[in-house]
Amino acid sequence: MLFSNEVVISIMVLLILSLLRINVVLALVISAITAGLCGGLDISETIKSFTNGLGGGAEVAMNYAILGAFAVAISKSGITDLLAFKVIKRLGHTPSSRAVFRFKYLILTILLLFAISSQNLLPVHIAFIPIVIPPLLNIFNKLNLDRRAVACVLTFGLTATYMLLPVGFGKIFIESVLMKNINQVGAPLGLQTSVSDISLAMLIPVIGMIIGLLTAVFISYRKPRDYVAMNTELTTTDLEAHIANIKPFHIGISFLAIIATFAIQLFTSSTIIGGMVGLIIFAAGGVFKLKESNDVFQQGLRLMAMIGFVMIAASGFANVINTTGGVSELVESFSQGLGSDSKGLAAFLMLLIGLLITMGIGSSFSTVPIITSIYVPLCLSFGFSPLATVAIIGVAAALGDAGSPASDSTLGPTSGLNADGKHDHIWDSVVPTFIHYNIPLMIFGWIAAMTL
Repeated sequence: MLFSNEVVISIMVLLILSLLRINVVLALVISAITAGLCGGLDISETIKSFTNGLGGGAEVAMNYAILGAFAVAISKSGITDLLAFKVIKRLGHTPSSRAVFRFKYLILTILLLFAISSQNLLPVHIAFIPIVIPPLLNIFNKLNLDRRAVACVLTFGLTATYMLLPVGFGKIFIESVLMKNINQVGAPLGLQTSVSDISLAMLIPVIGMIIGLLTAVFISYRKPRDYVAMNTELTTTDLEAHIANIKPFHIGISFLAIIATFAIQLFTSSTIIGGMVGLIIFAAGGVFKLKESNDVFQQGLRLMAMIGFVMIAASGFANVINTTGGVSELVESFSQGLGSDSKGLAAFLMLLIGLLITMGIGSSFSTVPIITSIYVPLCLSFGFSPLATVAIIGVAAALGDAGSPASDSTLGPTSGLNADGKHDHIWDSVVPTFIHYNIPLMIFGWIAAMTL
């Protein structure tokens, strides 16, 4: 039965605790224990499985530490402060309605480009958000900009980009995770895919996300929303004094570091090595002194610590689910009784299962290895084409990433938008992105499965 499955029960517990605003790490630990106990493990076995899985998040945590330090170095160069100052100065103290409209969508467009670039051109992933967004909160308040729209814009750039473009983090997801796992499982069954096939298969689902983005920006969160200004917000005069101390040479060093980081990351397929090279360039260029490197790393760790802990806890949760075998049982309970002529229902159920799994794990990258071994033979048995199989697995993995309490695609936007305590993680990041991205992904993922 569906509601007796440990995966479903644990995800429900996670969502309820999150909606009650319980800390996400605590919610993940409680949900993992729930999954283990419901899956037939005793408490000691559950805890052992959870702790054994924590190591799976170590590489992610290391990436975030390096990227956090890289983002801090970028901030020290003054680029983000310069951007905020230019926008505030252009906006003025009493902007006209026309200026507000123009700047509102200009800022949203710039943030979308930032988010897209963070996956490839400037591979810092979510580390740019707590650096770029807080200086802009004063601008958002002037514009009465609904921060839920900003969250949707950022999450779109973070998620849709890696699903479609095989560069940067997209290269990791499409080539190193999705293609590798599908080809590994599909080899004995005669199924092989390529990077170009995966990008083609993911095009239709991404179109659904684009529709969701436009709906969020121009319909759902179009109306002004008031945020009470903080007394500590910097004035234009304060910013002008700060900007005067920024050295143009450091801005040039920043661009050099960004280009070098991008090139090294492409050459080595390692964001850690790319980030390290960028940090060395920042240090050599005098943006920060070598003796300050400890401070830069510590600031980077503080910047990304919460997100790193959530990812590590999510890795432990995923290991408990794997240990119980709940995913296989869930798929079998859905597939039993489905005939070969039930392709439409089968596609919907596989996408739904992917949504449930990713909502708990919070990472599409971690979901792919869990579901591929089950989904590849299941898709072929229902007569799905290779492209349709890729679309089902890719979308099933990505589903929930944009609307999970434990996803860095929602934690990242919250880390910046809640710098002044006025943006709730669940109700202002998770719920809006779930509605505007997960629902379209379900619909357009199903269309892709049935038409490709």
